[in-house]
Amino acid sequence: MGKTLYLECNSGISGDMTVGALIDLGADTKVLDAVLDTVEAEGFKIKYSRVKRSGLDCQDFDVILDEEHDGHDHDMEYLYGHTHSHDGEHDHHHDHHHNHENQESQHHQEHHHHHVHRGMKEITAIIDNAKMTDNARKVAKRIFEILAEAESKAHGLPVEEVHFHEVGAVDSIVDVISIAVCIDNLGVDKVIVPKLYEGHGTVRCQHGILPVPVPAVTNIVADHKISLEIIDVKGELVTPTGAAAVAALRTDDKLPKEFKIEKVGMGSGKRDYGLAGFVRAMIIS
Repeated sequence: MGKTLYLECNSGISGDMTVGALIDLGADTKVLDAVLDTVEAEGFKIKYSRVKRSGLDCQDFDVILDEEHDGHDHDMEYLYGHTHSHDGEHDHHHDHHHNHENQESQHHQEHHHHHVHRGMKEITAIIDNAKMTDNARKVAKRIFEILAEAESKAHGLPVEEVHFHEVGAVDSIVDVISIAVCIDNLGVDKVIVPKLYEGHGTVRCQHGILPVPVPAVTNIVADHKISLEIIDVKGELVTPTGAAAVAALRTDDKLPKEFKIEKVGMGSGKRDYGLAGFVRAMIIS
């Protein structure tokens, strides 16, 4: 019989936070590394480390990109500040750079001509060619399908025409595949997520300044009937990858009246919003 996973998302959720929490629960990093070695995308390496969040010991999962593939994903000054204003000097980069993980930043640099557009066809091929179990493959594809549907709705494009400049670059593919492999490796078949907690304000992304929650996230929570609580924090707590993972994995939104906690895992976030800054995952019975 499979295990039941409860995801507590009081500080929001992102791809890397989810992977960290699943590894902390006991997902085998050797199994994950073996799969990631077969992912046909260049320019990344993986770092596992222990970090403190609100004084608590958490697992950090970091996809480190080389200079050419990097973005400003964790750069608070860039995401929310006014230092990097949208002046003429930078504007010409914005249409070409393909950034990773979520609807946020792009790196102002001259390497953008090396980046490739990745649509569902290309991403499906990467997932198909990686060596993983059929179940992990199914989960990874499902997460990306949900992302593609949300982006297609946001931009008014057919799903097959959606190019993932935000979520389709390397680290997002790595995050999604890693979530799928870890869920499969842990033997989880039920996932309970009562609700998502999100901030407010705006965030800078590929298309300019967007309101939080960003359109891809609002589309995902609307389409999949996920409860959302907006808390008094300025910033994006729920990324499109995090929301899509919840939509793909969740089998229930209600915890049993009573349960036993078998194991706890905590996955660290990268951005500091003054919150706890981790996803807490529990195997319950």
